[in-house]
Amino acid sequence: MVRVRLRNPDRVEQVDGPMTVGELLDHLDVNPTTVLVIAGGELVTADAELDEGTEVEIRPVISGGAGAPRCVVCRAPAVIEEPRHRAAWCPTHFVDHVHNQVRKAIDHPLAGRPRERMCSYDDHLLVAVSGGKDSLALWDVLLTLGYRVDGLYIGLGIGGYSRRSQQICEEFAAARGARLHVVDLAETYGYSTPSGARATTRSACGVCGLSKRYVFNKVAVDHGYDVVATGHNLDDEAATLLGNLLRWHDDFLARQRPVLPATGANQVRKVKPLYRLSEREMAAYCVIRGIDYVVEECPLVDGNTGHEHKEMLNAVERSAPGAKAQFLFGFLDRADAFAEESRTGDDPVLGACGQCGMPTVGETCAFCRQRERILSTLPVLATAPAVSSSAVSSSAVSSNADAACDDLPTGSSHR
Repeated sequence: MVRVRLRNPDRVEQVDGPMTVGELLDHLDVNPTTVLVIAGGELVTADAELDEGTEVEIRPVISGGAGAPRCVVCRAPAVIEEPRHRAAWCPTHFVDHVHNQVRKAIDHPLAGRPRERMCSYDDHLLVAVSGGKDSLALWDVLLTLGYRVDGLYIGLGIGGYSRRSQQICEEFAAARGARLHVVDLAETYGYSTPSGARATTRSACGVCGLSKRYVFNKVAVDHGYDVVATGHNLDDEAATLLGNLLRWHDDFLARQRPVLPATGANQVRKVKPLYRLSEREMAAYCVIRGIDYVVEECPLVDGNTGHEHKEMLNAVERSAPGAKAQFLFGFLDRADAFAEESRTGDDPVLGACGQCGMPTVGETCAFCRQRERILSTLPVLATAPAVSSSAVSSSAVSSNADAACDDLPTGSSHR
């Protein structure tokens, strides 16, 4: 049996299990876009498995009512509580809260550098969108705040999941009259994420991450963007930090920060404006703003240790609200000192890749090496066009990167 607690109305039910969250919501006739589902204290998605004995809480995001907490701003019934802030908000003031947190992240991203901003209103921004809640919420926030911002979707070739994700991004852009670049890996570079993983025996996440970082930077350079923004949230960054500390990846730790400046030619700045906001806050923002997004996780994500690290941090957060933020922000306050201690005096010098011209520390960049290996292993794909800027499509509606150079550590394991 799965024990379910539903808020507003507040009731408890026992449902025969095991099942997925999506199956549970169907059984209860609950619209998945209007609720947050929490299992074992963790926000879960529709494809999450619920085992026998699991306790599930279903919270309506837009609720209110006599028993609801009051908005910290206007005292109206609140729709979401955030223990970390010891606050609750009505829909209007929760949206304001998210916008204010993004403004704060943009205006003051680094301790000790009060005048250094992520971006300015003069910059032309490119948001890497996946169809998920974080990247689409980020695009919505930046558009609402008045930034010049377009989107980039990369088709990874993951069957119906990729098709659905692209459709969501295209519909989002069309509804707002925004520009969306689309790059299809198979059409442009001759391989998909699944075929690349098979050819290289690397994890799908490894092939995907390297490919996306390269394409993010290349599209931004080719189309004259100043900044690439990704939807990494507080949970993502804290989990990445934990993983890097557990393995003592000094190079990654030295580069993990919400702003990565361009350090050479053919590079653009990389920023993470959502690093102050949790996964749950971003899901609630999408529901309140009516943003449709892909709820399911990538089907190739199995084995990604980032999920285990998130579970560890969620366990701490349940007993000590705010622990994740203190962990991440405390590190970022000391990031410059840590980076200085990590310097060896022989930092790599960036040059240009002999094949594509993008930044690299060797003769050939990591992306071109990966692509060459894939195409040599999968000869049926070897007729794909050469790497060139002309292979990237762009239109008014035509379709998450940390390092401009594929040979440098990313400081993040995700998107």
